[in-house]
Amino acid sequence: MDADGERLACTVVEPAGPARPGTALLLHGAGDADRGRCLPLARELAAAGCRAVVFDFAGHGASTGELGRLSLARRSRQARAVLDRYVPDGPLLLVGFSMSGQTVADLLGEPDIGGRVRAVALGAPAAYAREVRELPFAEPEFTATLRTPGSWRSSTAFDAFAAFDGRAVLVLPETDAVIPAEVTDTVDAALRTRAAYTRLVLPGADHQLGHWLATHPDHRTLVAAALLAEA
Repeated sequence: MDADGERLACTVVEPAGPARPGTALLLHGAGDADRGRCLPLARELAAAGCRAVVFDFAGHGASTGELGRLSLARRSRQARAVLDRYVPDGPLLLVGFSMSGQTVADLLGEPDIGGRVRAVALGAPAAYAREVRELPFAEPEFTATLRTPGSWRSSTAFDAFAAFDGRAVLVLPETDAVIPAEVTDTVDAALRTRAAYTRLVLPGADHQLGHWLATHPDHRTLVAAALLAEA
């Protein structure tokens, strides 16, 4: 599909049997991640009756664009465009890994989308200073801000998570060398404010939770069941 000046590669996984209400949008992380990391979980959800949509952000996988020209704002616009194309109405479940934790929060903050979201799952989520939202990732200021201690505290993610009153699942690895513990603790505290909250820690896992879930079906089933418990 065409969106945000790019051609985005998308995959829709339909349930084989009776369908649950709602559709899950799964969002991969940064770096070399792509929708392939999310497909096993998408198929797990579909096997449980939940339609699922995955796509490659610009500069990732089979989508067009340069990774360095991507930004947090563009990620949100692209996710919004995929929802408008494939899930224009009805209940939503949002799943975001790492950088896409911020993208999930951005979508929750859009009234016409946030009001439709029944459940979220956040895998080792990141949060970013609001000042870098529009900056391309290749801009030196983006990296400099990320390296500034405590810059993440100005993120809009925490208010969005604190306001969410649906089902929330925080999925954490046993060891995370990427996301500071303070960020995780602040996300945890925000989700406990109003959501029906579950915290899952996956023994043996590291930050690359999309890859981990793809290769550990028992953990994948656990995450899917937690997300769908009250969806």
